[in-house]
Amino acid sequence: QYICFNQQNEDGEWQNQYEEEVEKTEVVKSVKVTENAENTNAYASGKIYDSDDTTSDVNIEVSVLAFPADTLARMRAEVVDAGGLHLSGGKGEKPYFAYGKVVKLKRNNVRFEWYPKCKLAENSDEIATREDKFSEQTDTITIIAYPFNNNDDIRAYVDSSASNFPTGLTEDLFFAKPILTPADLKAAIPTTQSEEEQ
Repeated sequence: QYICFNQQNEDGEWQNQYEEEVEKTEVVKSVKVTENAENTNAYASGKIYDSDDTTSDVNIEVSVLAFPADTLARMRAEVVDAGGLHLSGGKGEKPYFAYGKVVKLKRNNVRFEWYPKCKLAENSDEIATREDKFSEQTDTITIIAYPFNNNDDIRAYVDSSASNFPTGLTEDLFFAKPILTPADLKAAIPTTQSEEEQ
């Protein structure tokens, strides 16, 4: 999974700018994505003649082994002093961040996904015990992904099984920084000298 924090404006609002660092962690056990839809019916002569389904937001539930403590503290808007004391549960405003993940498909295909506008909803941790032995600790975090553009899009992705999958695109290139637009995707793919000369 990939996480990149947003550079919010002075009012704490999301904007289309991100920090330079994209954090990659390879401790994900499972990811569950749930779309929350809003349904609006249009009526004529007392009968429904049209229905508009829009996705208001997406819940992403991630189970991981030992989520990075500093990243999680920042997502929670915790106050951390130089001595390592964490103050949690206060009135701090949780920051926006982009969340990226890789979905492995059949026939060695993959889907690279960015959710550009996210906030942490909640997290929990569980340590299963058996007699005097400890099993692995599992952190479960729930992320809410919101619409990020005028079209109310929530996710930006590419699929390697699609006929128009960009030539030369790799996981490292796609997740080098959050991708929100076709221009962002084009900029992520290195151009050859012949293409530059055209």
